[in-house]
Amino acid sequence: MSQMHKDQPWDTVIRSHRRWFDLDLTGVLKYRDLIGMLVKRNFTVTYKQTVLGPAWVVIQPLLTTIVFTVIFGNIAGLPTDGMPKFLFYMAGSILWQYFSKCLTNTSNTFIANRHIFGKVYFPRLCMPISIAATQLISFGIQFVLFIAFVIYYVLQPGTAVNPDLSRVWMLPVILLQTGMLGMGCGIIISAMTTKYRDLQMLVEFGVQLWMFVTPVTYSASLITEKYPHLVGLYMLNPVTPVLEMFRSVFLGAEACADLYYVYSWCITLLVFVVGVILFSRTEKYFMDTV
Repeated sequence: MSQMHKDQPWDTVIRSHRRWFDLDLTGVLKYRDLIGMLVKRNFTVTYKQTVLGPAWVVIQPLLTTIVFTVIFGNIAGLPTDGMPKFLFYMAGSILWQYFSKCLTNTSNTFIANRHIFGKVYFPRLCMPISIAATQLISFGIQFVLFIAFVIYYVLQPGTAVNPDLSRVWMLPVILLQTGMLGMGCGIIISAMTTKYRDLQMLVEFGVQLWMFVTPVTYSASLITEKYPHLVGLYMLNPVTPVLEMFRSVFLGAEACADLYYVYSWCITLLVFVVGVILFSRTEKYFMDTV
C-alpha cells in the first residue's frame, strides 16, 4: 500500500468486532438522507397497486372505529367513561395502530432486508427508524381526522368531551414514547428471529393478545373498579398509561396516576435500550444465520 493510502483518512471503518455499546449513532445521523429515502419508499410501497392508494390511511381507522363502536360499544356495552363511543374508540385505535405497526414492521427487519444488508453498508438502525417514521406520517394524517371529530363533538351542546388544552404539549412526548416502545419490542424480536423463525409466526397473534389486555376497546376503569387488587399488575403494561394519557389530553377522560406513567416510561426506555443493543450485536453475524 502506498504512503498516500496509508495516510488517507477514512470516512467509515467497518470492524467485525465491536463493544456492546458501540451503537454508531453518529453514523445514523450521517445517513439521515437515506432514512428520508427509505421513509418515502416505505410509504409508496405500502399503497402501491391499490385502487384507493393513501386513502387507506384514513379508511382503515374509520372502519376499525365503526366496528369497535358497534361490537364493543353497542352490543357488548363496554364502558367508555362517559365519552362518545366513536371518539373513545377512534382515540384508542389510531394510537394502538401506530404502536402495533411500529412493532410488527420492525420485527422482520433482518429477514425482509437481508438482500440489501448483504450488499450495501449503512447503519442497520436506519431501517427500523425509517419504519417508525413512516408510521408516524400515517398517524399524523389520522390524527388530523381525529381532531376534526373532536372539534365536532366539542361544539355539540351537553358534550362530555373536554380536551385539556394546557397539556396538548404532551402529544410529542406520547408519540416519542409509543414509537420507542414499538420499535424497541420490534427490534428485539427481529434480533431473535434470525435464529428462531418461529417467532415470526407468533408476532401477529401476540400483538392481538396484547391489544385485548390494553384499554383499546374498553376503559381502564373496567379493570380498576372491578379488580382493584390487579391494578398494579395491569398498569405494568406500558401501553396502558400512554393510551390513558392520550385520551385524557384530547378527550378529557380520567387519566391514570402519574406514577404509572413514569413506570411506563421506565419500561419503555429499558425495552428500547435492550432492543438497540441486541440489534447492534445481531447485525454483525446475522448473514450467517438468515
